[in-house]
Amino acid sequence: MRGLPFTLTVLILTSTLVVPRTTAAQARFADPAADVERVFTLLASRLALMPAVAAWKWQNKAAISDPAREQAVLLETEKQAAALGIEDASAHALLSLQMRLARDVQQRAFTHWEQAGFDVKEVKDLTRALRPQLDRLGGELLRALAAALPALALPDFRARYGARTATLIEAAGLSASDGEALLSALSGVRASPIPARSPAEQPRATALRSPAEEPRASTSWLARIRARGELRVGSTGDYAPFSLETEGKLSGVDIALAESFARSLGVGVRFVKTSWPTLMRDYHDDAFDVALSGISITPERAASARFSVPYQSGGKTPIARCRERTKLATLAQIDDEHVRVIVNPGGTNEAFVRAQLKRASVRVFADNRAIFDELLAGRADVMITDDVEAELQHRRHPGLCRTNKLTFTQADKAWLVQPDDQLVSTVDAWLKSRLRDRTVARLLSRALAQP
Repeated sequence: MRGLPFTLTVLILTSTLVVPRTTAAQARFADPAADVERVFTLLASRLALMPAVAAWKWQNKAAISDPAREQAVLLETEKQAAALGIEDASAHALLSLQMRLARDVQQRAFTHWEQAGFDVKEVKDLTRALRPQLDRLGGELLRALAAALPALALPDFRARYGARTATLIEAAGLSASDGEALLSALSGVRASPIPARSPAEQPRATALRSPAEEPRASTSWLARIRARGELRVGSTGDYAPFSLETEGKLSGVDIALAESFARSLGVGVRFVKTSWPTLMRDYHDDAFDVALSGISITPERAASARFSVPYQSGGKTPIARCRERTKLATLAQIDDEHVRVIVNPGGTNEAFVRAQLKRASVRVFADNRAIFDELLAGRADVMITDDVEAELQHRRHPGLCRTNKLTFTQADKAWLVQPDDQLVSTVDAWLKSRLRDRTVARLLSRALAQP
């Protein structure tokens, strides 16, 4: 479009931009920054089509604004957004702004042609060529927004993405105030509540809404997963044999189970990074649909969350250098002022250590993947962890041994599942089947046998 004051810098309008489905060979944590960038790319792509839309309207003497069609598109898009779990009011605000910005870009083209004459050599057909592209990009944008919801809700989103928004707006030939409006609309996009949750589990602000302010009834959690085409799986990536991140790649029993469960639903997998200190906060912030990372059922977690049927049982046991195993076999021996205990933060290991040990020196070590190297190097004496991890680390590090064949506690491990009855029952039915056919047992046995 020679002469138009519009920078067509995003020439990706014919690409698919589908979220890749992870496989066992390439399982990785999702990148929140990449999720947001994809939103900006799709927004820019839609705006980049507007001069072509304007050219067809100019040539066919059609008005820029088509209120009836815009309203129909808005209603259909809001319906799709609700199916993806995007809150009604925030979706409406962003979609309405997107339409207004599109009209403004078209108006700039009209103004240019009024002053300089119409200079477009090839006019694409609106119905057959342009609207199919717009519809495709609109659907991809909604899925991208659904994937980026946690990042959009971050308190520093506006500060972090102000410059990126300004670049997009400048390329489209729009104003700085348009950039502020877009940044505000994006930072306001939120996930919609799930009706299956009890009133006590809903945010207090929701309980205080008047009937007129209540959001449109949303779909079930399982329906959202299918609409998104992916299962969001929370994992710490630091707890072998369940989930372990090595050189950016994820492996472990729970990674394999998550991928298999997603395939049974006909969707892909998005692995979401969480941590033991933030696990429950991320759960209540809807950062994932299920979490699998060798998570123990505790009374505190069960009081505010839903768990699947258990798939593994065990308890806390000490692991130390083999030559010192007889000296560190009991809690009484470990709880000595000369004993250096090492523990990873935020989970049941730390909770047990804090509750049971009063005299021993306790050191919190952030990276559970490297914590056993500290024992081997002599920088710590003992760690108390789940027996399955102690057994695995003994096999991988022959210099380390369980110091007690018994366990100090007994607990079940299960999937942490968002409180949607249909989702919970689907997970339970699938997991029971995998227990019956010994899939879980085989995965655990194979993981423990690996060097």
